[in-house]
Parts: sequence; structure tokens; C-alpha cells
Amino acid sequence: MANTITLTDHEAIRDWAAARMGSPAVVDISPASGTQPMLRLVFDQRAYLDMDQAERPENAGGVELVEWDDWFKLFEEAELALVVSEDVPGQRDSFHEFIRRDETVK
Repeated sequence: MANTITLTDHEAIRDWAAARMGSPAVVDISPASGTQPMLRLVFDQRAYLDMDQAERPENAGGVELVEWDDWFKLFEEAELALVVSEDVPGQRDSFHEFIRRDETVK
């Protein structure tokens, strides 16, 4: 597996996502609507699927695109970090995972 880096800086995360045509999104995974959003980053065509769907009731599942400010608010509240593959010349790997900041290696 490629080497990874851990990102917490908002601009670094936005730049990393933008380089891969990524968009911030959430998925509501709670039994009661709007109470447990799970952060996501969606890439390429998947980022446009949200806009093509008819209005759906809250908590109907699926990915909902959100503004970066809203996404980062949740990111900070959950004290998350984003682990990504180091850039390799000629490749744009979109591997990423969210971890709690207290799990990062110092």
C-alpha cells in the first residue's frame, strides 16, 4: 500500500478533494432524521447524482451534498482527521478514510 498522510487543515483537505473533483457530502445514518450525519467525500460522477434526484424526505438514505463550511463543522465536532495516500506523480488516488484525531500517530 502507498504511504499515507493525515490531514486536519481545512484548506489542505479542500485542495486534496478539489484535485480529485471531490465534493463534501453527508449520509444520515440515524433512526431519527438529522441526528447522526456521517461525513463523506464523493468523487467524479457520484457528486452529481445528488442533484439529479427528486426531493426526498429527510432520512431517506443516500448521499446529500453539503457546503464545505457545514461539512467542516461536523468534521471538527467529531474531532476527525482525514488519512489519504501520498501523491505519486502521474496518479490521482482517491483513497481516503476518516479517523479520530486521538488515533493519529504523533
